[in-house]
Amino acid sequence: MKPQMPPLARIEGVPRYFGIGRIVHVDKENTVSFSELIENLVSSDMIFIGEVHDNPEHHLIEVQIRQALLARRFSRTVAMEFFAKPRQAAVDRYLSGKSAEPEFLKDVDWKHQWSFDYSFYRPIILEIKENRGRILAINAPNDLVRKVAGSGLKSLSPDERAQLAENIDLSSKRHREYLAEIFKYHTHNQVKNFDNFYAAQCVWEDTMAENIAKYRKKTGNKLIVLTGNGHIINKFGIPDRTFRRVPVKIITIVLLPLGTDMQTIRRGMADYVWLTGNCARIRSVFRPGHSKKK
Repeated sequence: MKPQMPPLARIEGVPRYFGIGRIVHVDKENTVSFSELIENLVSSDMIFIGEVHDNPEHHLIEVQIRQALLARRFSRTVAMEFFAKPRQAAVDRYLSGKSAEPEFLKDVDWKHQWSFDYSFYRPIILEIKENRGRILAINAPNDLVRKVAGSGLKSLSPDERAQLAENIDLSSKRHREYLAEIFKYHTHNQVKNFDNFYAAQCVWEDTMAENIAKYRKKTGNKLIVLTGNGHIINKFGIPDRTFRRVPVKIITIVLLPLGTDMQTIRRGMADYVWLTGNCARIRSVFRPGHSKKK
């Protein structure tokens, strides 16, 4: 029996192979150490980190990056996809010690708004709390995203529409083509219409981008942003939509799990790709933008 090859990845068009644990600088076609990564990150205004939500290794990497940046006085604020903007007050109460963890999870409606196991997120949330940091809730309300996915933007009432980004860009051909591939793997008995699916994704991404941009314009502060890697890959999700609203220096990091097949790191996928182990999906829940196949 042939020995099994270790999981590997290669940059598109480059005859070099990288394994688990490597941090790949895509443009330079080489790897960097963790300390070199942090040195490069501190020069940016915003750092977008894309995870696979139920991969425990990704959450530990996020804590590692956050602690290293905190030591360099980069930013105490972390924007998170995992909380809807209307839940900001509940997040603030918990971080300030005015509510206990069970109350916090109830107040942010974790079970219905996010539904991934809280134990994945607990380490970084506690790290932020203990270091007197701030979490910025940036997501759109989940029920509104679902409504758009099912019935389209025109189905929203004026009050509902006012909770989302003022400008929602549906014009990106590359973004649309990327999501058309993802749509193939979704549970179509819940979303049958691709145009609505795409509108929901843009609602999601433009709303998060708008909330990030508003924070930057108001405070001038640097920011770490944590989202699913589907919102970061190729930058045409949240990063580009943020940049159009507030043109600052953005660096993107995609946490990419390696499986049994050779992975290709596409040019433009991200500034850095951190290669990790794979993780069997612990639960499969539908939400626009999260495919069953990652």
